[in-house]
Amino acid sequence: MPEPIPPPRESGFTGTTPVPLFWCTYGPADGEKLLVLHGGPGAHYDYLLPQMLHLAKRYNVLFYDQRGGGRSKSDDREEITWQTHVADLGAVIREFHLAAPPIVAYSFGGMIALKYLIEAKKSDHMEKPSRLVLIDTAPAKIEYRKQFEVEFARRQSSMEIKRMREELAESGLREKDPDEYRQRAFELAVAPYFADPRKARNLTPFRVTGRVQQSTWDSLGSDYNLVPDLEPMGVSTLFVHGRDDPIPVASSIEAAEAMGARLVLLDDCGHVPYVEQPRQLFEAIDAFL
Repeated sequence: MPEPIPPPRESGFTGTTPVPLFWCTYGPADGEKLLVLHGGPGAHYDYLLPQMLHLAKRYNVLFYDQRGGGRSKSDDREEITWQTHVADLGAVIREFHLAAPPIVAYSFGGMIALKYLIEAKKSDHMEKPSRLVLIDTAPAKIEYRKQFEVEFARRQSSMEIKRMREELAESGLREKDPDEYRQRAFELAVAPYFADPRKARNLTPFRVTGRVQQSTWDSLGSDYNLVPDLEPMGVSTLFVHGRDDPIPVASSIEAAEAMGARLVLLDDCGHVPYVEQPRQLFEAIDAFL
């Protein structure tokens, strides 16, 4: 089971974004401010916890739920796109007076961070991060996303995950312990992301808002490719990628090469290194930041 999540030092809602976004902080109030972007799209920050609170030992860490997910849902039916997320990120940086903040971005949060950097290159009014860490970032182009979808489907039908599914069906937990049944069902849903599917047990459960996920991916276009827009941008950047991530390692390799960034590959690790290989992950991040 996931470890309990401690309460934040502070929390609230943004006042300068078109839709109020839930935010919270951990770590020393007088520490250097660090911004963390969760994945999704359409998810929420707390599935990164408690493991990512390692960063709060040293930094004043700001998390927020991106628009349309978690506690940043609203009745506004306006379509949410990558442009929405980039604009919200800029607004959060300005509202919290984050001057050249270090940013740690996970999964689709990495896509948002890269899109933000590409847009910032064209603007004198967007605050660039001082350092950027991209953890198992979303596929940099459509070919890699298609490869991910094929690999994820293959893993879903693997013998190990089939056995886990059968064990749950035969356990009687649906009737005996509905909460435990829901936990185990969640683990099965995310197990293909892991090098060892059993480690899904230690991931904090989360939900994705389907319409936000769909509209954000659709907004990238059916033939998207970030790589031609990636180049050295004057921002010290680290890519970290699990060698067993269903998102191809080649995606981070190509993006890192285009940006002249550092790259660390983690052994025996899928898409969730903060759960699967936290020591390897945080050693790399700590040394970089």
